Amino acid sequence: MAKIEVKTFTENDWLEYIDDLAALEIEVFRSYPYLYDVSLEYEREYLKTYAESEQSGMIIAFDGSKVIGASTCIPMVEVEDEVKKPFEESDYPIQKVLYLGESVLLKNYRKRGIGVAFYEQREQHAQDLNMDLTAFCCIIRPDNHPLKPEGYRPLDKFWVKRGYQKQPDMKATMVWKDVHQEEESKKKLVFWVKELQNENIQPGNESEYALNKAIKMDEMLRE
Repeated sequence: MAKIEVKTFTENDWLEYIDDLAALEIEVFRSYPYLYDVSLEYEREYLKTYAESEQSGMIIAFDGSKVIGASTCIPMVEVEDEVKKPFEESDYPIQKVLYLGESVLLKNYRKRGIGVAFYEQREQHAQDLNMDLTAFCCIIRPDNHPLKPEGYRPLDKFWVKRGYQKQPDMKATMVWKDVHQEEESKKKLVFWVKELQNENIQPGNESEYALNKAIKMDEMLRE
C-alpha cells in the first residue's frame, strides 16, 4: 500500500500538478453544497493566481504519486475585492489574516485525518508568515435546497472543534454557475475566523507533525 503524504509547497514547484489539482477541484466542488460548474481551463487559470503570490501556500495530499486532495492559502490582502471587503470593513487587522481558500479531498480518503492536516499545515504557514489569524468562507444554502442530499451534515461542528468562530455579519459575494443552472448567479458565503496560538514544531517535521496531530484530532471527532 502506498504511503499517504500531505506536503506543503511554498514555491511554484506545485505547478507540475496543476492539471490534476484543477480536475480534483472540479470533481469535488460539483457536489453539494457548492455545485460548482466550470471548465478545466478556467480552474487552471484560477489556480495560477496562487503561483503569483510570494506568500501563498499549496498543500497537496498524495497516495503514492496520485493527487488525492489539496488545500490553498494566501494573505487576505491579496485576494479579490469581494472576498477581502468584509475584513476591510471590520476591526480585524487584515494584514495579519491568512485566507484559507479551497480544501478538497476525494471521498474515499475522508475520515483519515487528512482534512485536519490541511488546516494544521495552513495554520502553520500563517505562523511562519507571522500572521495572527486564519479565515475562510463557506457557502450559504437554504435548508430546502432541491439538490441537498438526504442526511447531509455541514462541517460546523468540525470547524468549531478546530477553534474557528462563525462571523454571521461577515459575508462575501461570489459568482459562479451551479450545475443545475443555465447562467451564473451570485452566492453568499459566511466567514469563519480563528485566532492562532503559537505551538512548538521542530523545523523539518511540519508534515509529520501535522498528519500525526490530525489523526489524533480525527479520533476525537469520532468520539
